[in-house]
Amino acid sequence: MLVKNRNYLGRIACLILCLCASKVLAQYPVVRERIQNLPNFDKRTVHYGYFLGTNQYDFKFEYITSYYKKLMYKDIEVNQTKGFNVGLIGDLRINDFFNLRFEPGLYYNQRELVYPEYPEFTRESDLRREVKSTYIHLPLYVKINTKRINNFRPFLLAGVSTDFNLSSNKKNTDDNASNVFRTTSQNLNYELGLGFEFYLYYFKFSPSLRGVFSLQNELIPDAAEESPWTGKIVNMFSRGICLIITFE
Repeated sequence: MLVKNRNYLGRIACLILCLCASKVLAQYPVVRERIQNLPNFDKRTVHYGYFLGTNQYDFKFEYITSYYKKLMYKDIEVNQTKGFNVGLIGDLRINDFFNLRFEPGLYYNQRELVYPEYPEFTRESDLRREVKSTYIHLPLYVKINTKRINNFRPFLLAGVSTDFNLSSNKKNTDDNASNVFRTTSQNLNYELGLGFEFYLYYFKFSPSLRGVFSLQNELIPDAAEESPWTGKIVNMFSRGICLIITFE
């Protein structure tokens, strides 16, 4: 009988606690609106900032048809390294959900091409070519914003960019026969990105992940048409991924 009474009293106590808790939660909901930092920041017509970041670039190769038929050969491999980005931001507000952004910057990267063992190669050094890229990167984005949630807001980026490669070796009279790999000095890209804005007390902090995809062939062929380094390639396009952190 004593055990039954204890169980009965325990049930009553649990019921009372649940009723009290529900009353408290009704007065103070779990998800409450927080005090917004920088409440008028996004109402500015124009604002500025800067960004820092890192990048990793690859190459996409398109080969001549006869090369594909030679199954003994493999694709050219690209050893990727991490580079860095730095630049400025200019932002023009269109409305609550769209902004136009210009983010000129300096992008540095280095890639190493590893060729298959073609019969034309006589030295181990012939298998590798280093491609350094120092881009003056000039992108124009449309920034698509969602509705702000307290001090947080996701966004999408889409745009086009042009690059001026200061390390292209375009004007160099030497080519791969002298261990000089040449690329075009200017390139056109399209870009896509996803990011998140965090409104802090003094500034807005925004990490984003972006893809950069070249639209133009960047390869400058060697003087010899049958060059083992460039003779089998029709087009060479850059592809990159960037992690950008902006401060506005």
